[in-house]
Amino acid sequence: MSKTVLLTGGTGTIGTRLTQLLQQQGYQVSYLSREAKPVSGVTVYQWDIQKGQIDSKAIQTADYIVHLAGAGIADGRWTDARKDDILGSRTQSTELLAKALATHEHHVEAFAASSAIGYYGGDTGDRPVTENTPAGTDFLATVTRAWERSEDQVAALGIRTVKLRTGVVLSSEGGALPKIVQPIRLGAGAPLGSGQQYMSWIHIDDICRMYMQALTDASWSGVYNATAPTPVTNEGLIKAIADVLKRPLIMPNVPAFALKLLFGEMAITVLGGNYVINKRIADETSFNYNYADLNLALKNLLA
Repeated sequence: MSKTVLLTGGTGTIGTRLTQLLQQQGYQVSYLSREAKPVSGVTVYQWDIQKGQIDSKAIQTADYIVHLAGAGIADGRWTDARKDDILGSRTQSTELLAKALATHEHHVEAFAASSAIGYYGGDTGDRPVTENTPAGTDFLATVTRAWERSEDQVAALGIRTVKLRTGVVLSSEGGALPKIVQPIRLGAGAPLGSGQQYMSWIHIDDICRMYMQALTDASWSGVYNATAPTPVTNEGLIKAIADVLKRPLIMPNVPAFALKLLFGEMAITVLGGNYVINKRIADETSFNYNYADLNLALKNLLA
C-alpha cells in the first residue's frame, strides 16, 4: 500500500513540483489548505490557523508531513502588519500541527519542514556560513529562529524532524527567477547594487528531491543548508542568465539607493547576500544533486 505525504503550502512553487515528483514515485498526496478547493489527484483537508482548527483526518491518514506554509517574504513591503503575517503564518501553523500531532492518534514517521538561510541574517557578505554558524539578529533571522523553535515542538513529540534552510530556489514556474529573467529578455537586465552579493541558490527539482530523501532516509535529522554546492554573485547570476538566453547586458547596475527607495527594509532580500556551505548534505548524506552546476540548472529551466 502506498504511503501518504501530507503537504502544507502544497500549491506554492515548491509544493506544486514536489506533488508531481511524489506522485510519479507512487505516493498518495494530501494537502492542508485554508480552502477546500479540489486539486487533481490530491485529497484536500481544511485548516484554519487563526482559529486553531484542523481536520484530524489529515493527521491520521499521513505517513509523512512536509510543512511549507508561510506568507511570502518578498510579496510586499515590510509594514508592521506584513511582518506580523510573515512571522505568524510560520510559527502559528507549525504550532497547530504540533498540537494536532500531540492530541490525535497518528502514524507519522517523519516531519520535514521549511526553514531559510535567512537564519544567518539577510547579509553575511562573502563569509562562508555552515549549519553551525550562529543566527543573525535582523528581521529575517528573528523570524527564522522563531520558525525553527516552533518546529522543535514536533521533534519534542519523538517524531524525526528535518529542517531545510532553503536558499534561493530557481524555478521557471515561480519565485525569484522569472522576475530576474524578464528584464534580461527585454534587453534591460542589470546586476543589483554592487552585484557582488552572493546568492546561495538551488534548483527546484533538487530541493524537492531533498525533501523526499529527508522523509524516507532515517539518518536525516535536524538542520541542513538546502543550497547547491556553488554560490554565485548577483552579477554572476545575471551574466549566466544572459548567456543562456543569448541576450546582451548593456545597462548599468541598478543603484542600491533606488532599490531601498522602492522596497524599503525589504531591499535586504536583493542587496544582501549569503555564501552558504551545504556542509551536512555533503558530509553526512548520500544526496546527489542533479543540478550542482548553475549553467546546467539555467539551461534546464530556461530552454
